[in-house]
Amino acid sequence: MVTLTQGLVTLAQVKEARTRIAPYVRHTDTVKSHSLSQRLGTNVYLKLELFQKTGSFKSRSAFSKMLHLSAAERQRGVVAVSGGNFAQGVAYAGSTLGVHTKIVMPVYTPQNYVEATRGYGAEVELAPTMQAAFELAEEYANSGLIFMHPYDDPDVIAGNGSIGLEVIEAVPQVTDVIVSVGGGGLMSGVAAALREAGPDVRLWTVETEGADALARSLAAQQSVRIQATSLARTLGAPYIAAEAINIAQSQPERHIVVTDREAYVAQRYLLERAKILTELATSCNLAAAEKLQGTFAPDDHLVIVLCGGNVSLDELALYKRMFE
Repeated sequence: MVTLTQGLVTLAQVKEARTRIAPYVRHTDTVKSHSLSQRLGTNVYLKLELFQKTGSFKSRSAFSKMLHLSAAERQRGVVAVSGGNFAQGVAYAGSTLGVHTKIVMPVYTPQNYVEATRGYGAEVELAPTMQAAFELAEEYANSGLIFMHPYDDPDVIAGNGSIGLEVIEAVPQVTDVIVSVGGGGLMSGVAAALREAGPDVRLWTVETEGADALARSLAAQQSVRIQATSLARTLGAPYIAAEAINIAQSQPERHIVVTDREAYVAQRYLLERAKILTELATSCNLAAAEKLQGTFAPDDHLVIVLCGGNVSLDELALYKRMFE
């Protein structure tokens, strides 16, 4: 059951965001996987959000926020922080809507993310760490740019929630949904959307070791800041949004942490069997489903959200050297 006390984002806001962004984003497919259904002993569906524009769900949140700005705010331009996917989403939204975008990225961001972000028209600046990137972005915001937070913002969360509405429409009998957690914007939006399906849908959340700010926050019973070390770089948020912590505290047994190796094994399976190339931040959801095998009944309907596919050949080669 998805329980949200004192939630910031309502189902109505999610529906409004969906209408707002509809002309600019793709309605991505949700397909049944017969091989995974057989493997996991339940009905398994893949929400193919990695085929969204810019290669991840972040285009939804970027357009949702940018379209909610006033004309005067758009004229000032925006600044955002990202390790890759939100950067591309904001850059693409900015080029589409005619809004100047400045993106601050940590220096260890893979070059393919940096080049893609510049390719979408953004001005990119690098900072030593993710925390330093947030601090630099705050300076730009103080000088007049509009700050677009990558996950801790109601408009961003509402845009992400449009994924959940599409899941419900594609699989109205859905019983379980699995999403990964970076800063918590995706899980918060999907949780809000799942109210449409009723109170009995189970939301499972996933992190990788070394990018497990939510797991650490649950253990400490308060928000914990981290310096991410996981190879799943797009899960590397320094802290978790308050709304996401609120959701997770109501169902801590439904939060799973997997290793980078487990995420890689799942990534390879999805590539070889489903012909889908995912990020580790996405394949970790399948790794979690594997850990949960036996939890789902044969007549359950599990949707695994494949939220991003921005991975380079260099990264794939690195994973192979490390894990095989």
